[in-house]
Amino acid sequence: MRYYFIGLLISIFSSFLLGQSGNFSVLLKPVQIENLGGLQSFAHGEYEGKWFIFGGRLDGLHQRQPFATFDIAGHNNQVIMVDLKSKSTSKRSLAELAASLAEPLSSTNIQFYQEGEYLYLIGGYGYSNTEADHTTYSTLTAVHLPTLADAMSLGTPLKDAFRQVKDDRFQVTGGYLGKIDDTYFLVGGQKFIGRYNPMGPDHGPGFIQEYTNAVRRFKITDDGQSMTIDWLDPWIDENAFHRRDYNLGARVTADGHDGLTLFSGVFRKDQDLPFLDCINITKDGYAVQENFNQLFNHYHCAHVPLHDSINNEMHTLFFGGIAQYYLKNEVLFKDDNVPFVKTIAQVSQSADGSMKEVALDDVMPDYLGASAEFFIAEGLPTYKNKIIELNQIAQDSFLAGYIYGGIQSSNSNIFFVNTGEESQASPVIYEVHIRKSMTSSSADESQNISDLNIFPNPVGQTLTFSFNARKTQGIRMFIHDAAGNLIMKKELENLQIGSNTISTPMPQVSKNTLILSISDGVKIYAKKIMQ
Repeated sequence: MRYYFIGLLISIFSSFLLGQSGNFSVLLKPVQIENLGGLQSFAHGEYEGKWFIFGGRLDGLHQRQPFATFDIAGHNNQVIMVDLKSKSTSKRSLAELAASLAEPLSSTNIQFYQEGEYLYLIGGYGYSNTEADHTTYSTLTAVHLPTLADAMSLGTPLKDAFRQVKDDRFQVTGGYLGKIDDTYFLVGGQKFIGRYNPMGPDHGPGFIQEYTNAVRRFKITDDGQSMTIDWLDPWIDENAFHRRDYNLGARVTADGHDGLTLFSGVFRKDQDLPFLDCINITKDGYAVQENFNQLFNHYHCAHVPLHDSINNEMHTLFFGGIAQYYLKNEVLFKDDNVPFVKTIAQVSQSADGSMKEVALDDVMPDYLGASAEFFIAEGLPTYKNKIIELNQIAQDSFLAGYIYGGIQSSNSNIFFVNTGEESQASPVIYEVHIRKSMTSSSADESQNISDLNIFPNPVGQTLTFSFNARKTQGIRMFIHDAAGNLIMKKELENLQIGSNTISTPMPQVSKNTLILSISDGVKIYAKKIMQ
């Protein structure tokens, strides 16, 4: 069953609607490559059908104890080349490089962007032998992928593939690097020095944590020998950009220009919960999408952007990860522990700027996807910013790309019992096959129920609501609380095609957020009950 959400949710929303179908269905097929191993939170580039992977962690979710978290043994200190055609892997030790190069290249949560033959890597967090501490690096490293490919294949020195510059403005981890036209956008993230401690920066060994609260903008002049960085004025917003470990997606704006969308992320200033809002970024500025909240896939996960030029719609698919909300047995649950989830969801933006979200029928095969990466299939029609051009694909079903790595968890909530054995870095590659099920996200001629309204609202001792129905069989009503607990369930009888008005006594419960939902056995339609 698919669920659409419009507007804000539960205690912070006015209404939401569940019921309209998404544009896609997804099929995942595992691919095994010998000696690849598991990895999460890494950076990557692609050249001539080969993947080049840097940094990341070899283990699963980090532990809570400062002495155990982000340990040296979990660093990926190799360059990894993956050849999908031959299903082979090549690895070279970063110890071949000077420490100034090797250390940032073995860090985790590096910001990265590929421009042609060059992969640019910024910052990252890890243990530095040079500084004898965990730190966030302040480097930008340019990797010439053709030179690296030759070095990996022929055994020639690695060092010729790398150049590096340093600047404190690059000292960021957990952010994202995007590009619009000729300008790079280093969005959000943080500077973290020392070891993580759940008791805070002033306990035990202590640490420094400073969110950038900014979009740092710059241009790169690169002639293949030297790099010059031209910094532009940053955009500073302590509310909008106080976030990390989110998803940044390329997009095509309604008027056909390049743009970016910042989706969700962690953590809010007022409490340790994800952001629910999204931010659209253009070359000229940014705008928080006030009338849309993202309920699923809050943490960094594999994702892929797709554009429908005929309907002028932008879609982004998200695969698993970590989120505050999830669906179970047709009920929306809210878990403030922010668990691992299996949700595959679609966020769409229409030509009028409105945004909608749908959780697909299809789900991840396990609690995985957090800190995984998506690799677009070679040969697919894409825009220059790697958005898939849907209308240039004739087939209804196609291979969109691959998901590799990420954290695979044994359960949804493991953080407070994490000994290091409850999760791992996934070693599996999944082919991602997408089927286009509709031509427009706004089209849903199969919708049976419409115009659900509650009146009056706030309600008294009697709940009265109305709706239109095209079919009258098998329609039921439900009342749930904000946590998804079922308060009331009732089969609706003696309905008629067209308009129906129902009155029923309100359940005797303490004042709380309640949701009325109507189901026809295929889709669910819902409204908030005011008290």
